[in-house]
Amino acid sequence: MTIGCGLCVAFFKDVDLYQLFKTQKPIIGVVHLLPLPTSPRWGGSLKAVIDRAEQEATALASGGVNGIIVENFFDAPFPKNQVDPAVVSAMTVVVQRIQNLVTLPIGINVLRNDAKSAMAIASCVRAQFIRVNVLSGAMATDQGLIEGEAHHLLRYRRELGSDIKIFADVLVKHARPLSSPNLTVAVQDTIERGLADAVILSGWATGSPPNLEDLELASQAAAGTPVFIGSGASWENIATLMQAADGAIVSSSLKRQGRREQPIDPIRVSQFVDAARRSWNSKGDSKSVSSISIQS
Repeated sequence: MTIGCGLCVAFFKDVDLYQLFKTQKPIIGVVHLLPLPTSPRWGGSLKAVIDRAEQEATALASGGVNGIIVENFFDAPFPKNQVDPAVVSAMTVVVQRIQNLVTLPIGINVLRNDAKSAMAIASCVRAQFIRVNVLSGAMATDQGLIEGEAHHLLRYRRELGSDIKIFADVLVKHARPLSSPNLTVAVQDTIERGLADAVILSGWATGSPPNLEDLELASQAAAGTPVFIGSGASWENIATLMQAADGAIVSSSLKRQGRREQPIDPIRVSQFVDAARRSWNSKGDSKSVSSISIQS
């Protein structure tokens, strides 16, 4: 028995970045949520979490980013796999509040590697994509050994009847692979065996950029699947890094004084976006500028 070619085409089709983000070179800003219920530094007020998340999402949208990822960044130290149900509930509420303010594609990242909860949240709030730190393979981290569970996640997405895209890190930051870190093989396995819709390449830690040579190697190995810069992008280096990438996920350099514990600074967002657009416009990328709106 053979599988119909229509199903094959749908299953292996690359992500259309322009359809998803209204640009061929999307900038995705990150909202780092304040500590959530059950985390060690939880402050006891979900309203405070929501207020800051709304301010940061509005700053990102007004500054011109093309998408937003919401993640429980300040919940560290993280569980390596499943988070508490209170975290899932809180993130769902926060994302819904953000969606009432901005009309941008939204992604979910549940740290450290709770991809199933991210998929569940995204399905309920009709988000567009999720970020998964370890989709396939095994990484030694400060949370212990994290093993990818692509087989569970892809089946869960099918059970939900969802088309949410999976953006997966390759050789993720704050971690070391158990086997030899062959970037080409890791990218190919993440796409071909893990069925990632896009891959993310970061530096060694938060705020550290990947080098241009690694981005070029990853882009070549991805063979048309989008490659995103996952950390360390700034207004000074974005023009160089985007020579070999299809998009950037950015947070630390958009914050006040570039400090990760500070809130998003709308002036730094505009500065970053302007630097990126000048670079793309100089290359004649007519689709790089998108229209962003904030709901009243």
